[in-house]
Amino acid sequence: MFKVDKDSLLPIYYQIEEGLKELIAREELKAGDIVPSERELAERYNVSRMTVRQAINNLVNDGYLVRQRGKGTFVANSKIEQGLQGLTSFSEDMRARGMNPSSKLLEFNLIQAPVTIASKLAINEGEFICEIKRVRLADDIPMAYERLYISRKLVPDLTEEIVSSSMYEYIENTLNINIVKGEQTLEASIARKNEAAILQINEGAPVLLIERTSYMDNQKPLEFVQSVYRGDRYKFKIEMERR
Repeated sequence: MFKVDKDSLLPIYYQIEEGLKELIAREELKAGDIVPSERELAERYNVSRMTVRQAINNLVNDGYLVRQRGKGTFVANSKIEQGLQGLTSFSEDMRARGMNPSSKLLEFNLIQAPVTIASKLAINEGEFICEIKRVRLADDIPMAYERLYISRKLVPDLTEEIVSSSMYEYIENTLNINIVKGEQTLEASIARKNEAAILQINEGAPVLLIERTSYMDNQKPLEFVQSVYRGDRYKFKIEMERR
C-alpha cells in the first residue's frame, strides 16, 4: 500500500486520498477492483474512520471510485477523454476509442420554435423544429443526456430510426450537408433528479453542461444541442500554444 506521515503538514485524509490515487495510476488497483473498507484502512493507518471516509468521499466525487450499495467501494472505469480541437460527433468519438456507440431515444417531437431556440438556429419564432431528447451510450453505459433542436425544413424526412443512430452521418452522407464548424460552451454543474435517473448516477453528482451550435458551409446554424455529460466518466482536453 502507501505510507501515511502523521508528522506531515498535509492532512491525513489528503495523504490517504493521494495514496489511493497513486495505486490507481500504477494500476496496482485496477478498474473494478474493490477498495479496502473504511474500517480496514482506519486500522491499517491507525486513524479515525471519519478521516478515511473523507478521503473516500472525495475520490468518489472526483470519479476515481464508485460505491455499490451492499457490495463496497470499487475503482471506477477511467474517464473518456475528448479533445476540443475539432468538431466530431459522439459516435465518432466513441468508435475512435474502440467503444460501441448507441443512442436511446426518449422523445421525438415536432414543435414551434420558442424565441430562445429560434435565435440559436437563426430562424423565425414559431417555425417548426424537431426537438430530440436522447441518451448517448458507450458500450451500453449512459454517458450523456442530450436535447437537440434542428429546423424541420433542413431535415423533412428525419425519423426516429435515424435519430437513434448517428445524425451527423445521415446529414452529411444522405442529405449532403457540409458541417464545417461549431461553437461550444462548457460549465460544471450537478445532476438534477431527472438527469440523474437517466444517466444512472446519484442526484447531485458532478456533471458537465455543454451547449453547442453547429454550422453549415453557408455559415448558417444547423443544430443547437444542450447536453449533460457524466462528470465521473468524461473529461475534455485542449492543447494550447503560446503565441
